[in-house]
Amino acid sequence: MITIEQLKTMRESEDHVEFKAARKNYPYNGGSKSDPRERRRCVLGYVVALANERGGLLVLGMEDRFPHKVCGSDFAAGEERKLMDAIYNALGIRVNAYSLEEDGKRVLVIDVPSRPIGKLLKYEEVPLMRIGESLRPMSEAEMLSILKEQEPDYSAMICRGLTIDDLDTDAIAALKQRYASKQQNSNLSNESTAQLLNDLELTTSEGITYDTTSLLLRVSPVLNDCVRFFRKQDS
Repeated sequence: MITIEQLKTMRESEDHVEFKAARKNYPYNGGSKSDPRERRRCVLGYVVALANERGGLLVLGMEDRFPHKVCGSDFAAGEERKLMDAIYNALGIRVNAYSLEEDGKRVLVIDVPSRPIGKLLKYEEVPLMRIGESLRPMSEAEMLSILKEQEPDYSAMICRGLTIDDLDTDAIAALKQRYASKQQNSNLSNESTAQLLNDLELTTSEGITYDTTSLLLRVSPVLNDCVRFFRKQDS
């Protein structure tokens, strides 16, 4: 559970948190408003947007100006569990809602989990994202990026038929030097190629991944023909 002192120093964009003063209640949903831009500025709208950002916090009872001061909110006071149930029934998202207090002033924190991999979450049929002080529909590029998460990671696939003996020795040597330098451990430049690939998670029990070839290509173009050959065999 987060503390008020931690919340005071958080940044809305970088820390995926949204602050609302909400001194006297706050809209739970669009209500009677007709403008879509106004309807989405509510608890459900922000929960959807935060979930689409891979999760975050919606905080009611603290000013959005940094550093965030506690002003107190009466939204869902004493009904945090009912709020959690209502959000789940409306959006299918299991949030965690709890109250904090400073000098008799209540702060409501709604901890929003990430959306599922490759799935867009919507409020009133619109996938939302936060931009500055507003909530806006995602662009086609943003939606496509999320939907593509369901596609298999090509770099993690096994390059069938490729063995350690097929790898360019100069490229391996250069990779070892870079790895040893980054880890500030000169002994790593002398470890076996098999251990190196294992340390870098570039090989599995089934074989060497395409990520290995991509990495080695950056230090030795000699592998170009080898990679093209094995990719052709896989296609």
